[in-house]
Amino acid sequence: MGRKTAKNRDRLAGESGAVIKKHRNRITVALVYPNTYHIGMSNLGFLTVYRLINRLDQVVCERAFLPDGDSETDREIRTVESGKALGTFDIVAFSLSFENDYPAILTVLEKAGLPLESNARGTPHPLVVAGGVACFLNPEPIAPFIDCFLLGEAEINLPLFLETYDPTADRPASLTQIARHVPGAYVPAFYTPSYKANGTLQDRAVLPGIPTTVRPPRFPDLAAEPAFNSIIAADTTFDNTYLVEVARGCPHGCRFCSAGFVYRPPRFQSIETLKGCLAEAAKRTSKVGLVGTAIADLPGLHELCRLAGEKNLQVSFSSLRADALDAELIDTLRSSRVKTATIAPDAGSERMRRIINKGISEPEILTATEALVTGGIPNLKLYFMVGLPWETAADVEAIVGLTKKIKARFLAASRSRKKIGTITVSINAFVPKPFTPFQWCPMEDRRTLKNKIKTLRKALQKIPNVRVQAENLRWSYIQALFARGDRRVAALLKSAHANGGNWAQTFKETDQDPDFYITRTRETSENLPWEFIDHGLKRAFLVSEHRRAREAKTTPACTLENCHLCGIC
Repeated sequence: MGRKTAKNRDRLAGESGAVIKKHRNRITVALVYPNTYHIGMSNLGFLTVYRLINRLDQVVCERAFLPDGDSETDREIRTVESGKALGTFDIVAFSLSFENDYPAILTVLEKAGLPLESNARGTPHPLVVAGGVACFLNPEPIAPFIDCFLLGEAEINLPLFLETYDPTADRPASLTQIARHVPGAYVPAFYTPSYKANGTLQDRAVLPGIPTTVRPPRFPDLAAEPAFNSIIAADTTFDNTYLVEVARGCPHGCRFCSAGFVYRPPRFQSIETLKGCLAEAAKRTSKVGLVGTAIADLPGLHELCRLAGEKNLQVSFSSLRADALDAELIDTLRSSRVKTATIAPDAGSERMRRIINKGISEPEILTATEALVTGGIPNLKLYFMVGLPWETAADVEAIVGLTKKIKARFLAASRSRKKIGTITVSINAFVPKPFTPFQWCPMEDRRTLKNKIKTLRKALQKIPNVRVQAENLRWSYIQALFARGDRRVAALLKSAHANGGNWAQTFKETDQDPDFYITRTRETSENLPWEFIDHGLKRAFLVSEHRRAREAKTTPACTLENCHLCGIC
């Protein structure tokens, strides 16, 4: 994608959206989203970091993305704002939300003409930095390629990092100061892992004066620094939409969801701040997107939706729980011309939903289905997972049974409106994530998962007006490798990059066994690669939740008050 095309897609908000500053006597940062402009400009975290950095007087930040195509003119990645090559900046910073973006890091470094590994870079190479939620779950599989990670929330550690960093100083000395004084800073070169004969992690040797654990900082008051996109862009996933964060974290404690644990306790944006964001949105566009993992728990949500309606704003939600859908929220969806609503039962049986601590019952799912269709939303999308811990064949069959019950309610409600829509069933493989009660659980092997999906597809496709979508299992497998791997996985990533992204060939050529990381059950006593990161969670709490899951026992939602269960408060 040429930089002129990208600029034309930006509709500048406020005084300056795509910021261009003079570079003299400033720290220069190329902020890279390891995907295309279309995807990156819909990522609120990336856009927030861009705005936070450019607000600092001593720093210039420009955006860069992977090209849309492979044309000759797109071989070198240049920034949107000035068209400069990444190698000319003081810092190349990656914003990483998803593990499957890891391979793109090597593509970007190669296109920038930079050595892939940190120990091969020095003066005058840029400092390569990475942040984002994927990093503070498990940065180890990409540790050899990154000079410094900033783990935790950018509102706190970014300004301190840029204040501490000196582009003219000796690189090791500068990184030492950063590791010692910047909360959440992790410099992999200062930590050396060792392994037992069975391949599990033995220990981590740490250089003198460097913290043995890294504590990602939390931003306590969202109202002090609301997150919104300063650039409203066309030709993106959220086309011409003003995105604003309403919540960070989730109180419900689904045991597969890392966001529900590493962001504890959940925080909600103040309603007054959000009213101001809506007023700003109405000046620039007709669409606003509310972003968060627990939007329905936001105090004052209905008032906010009413205000959006008064301002003629179409409202979209990144997620809504089935048990929270009431007439007013459904009316907001309908008036915003939403044609498809999503319900995420995640599992078909009540037993499996207790195991994952979903907290939604079958009657609530069916009631939500009827309410949505009756309220004028013609189409539904259902999310299910297969390969969940302690899943049985009956649990998988229950997905078909629940879908049939949903279809019956859907059909009855559709007939009363004399219009029948479509149900899309999305089937995804469970991937165990760090800092969850399921971090010790294996991912199911691909053959078993493939058979389960094949069985479901065959059964569900017999139901009229039901479509089936299934996640690519190859990429689910790679995601699990990155989510659960240690620093040795970097060698596999480098080999796959050399093989043009051919992971099948890479696995054939290596002596490493990827299933050691992916499909192996881990003992709760094992030293896990990511446990040098201290999110404040008691390990005993996660072990207890792991046991309760195995016993199909539920745990109440986080009370948002000072308690002693998980250890954070």
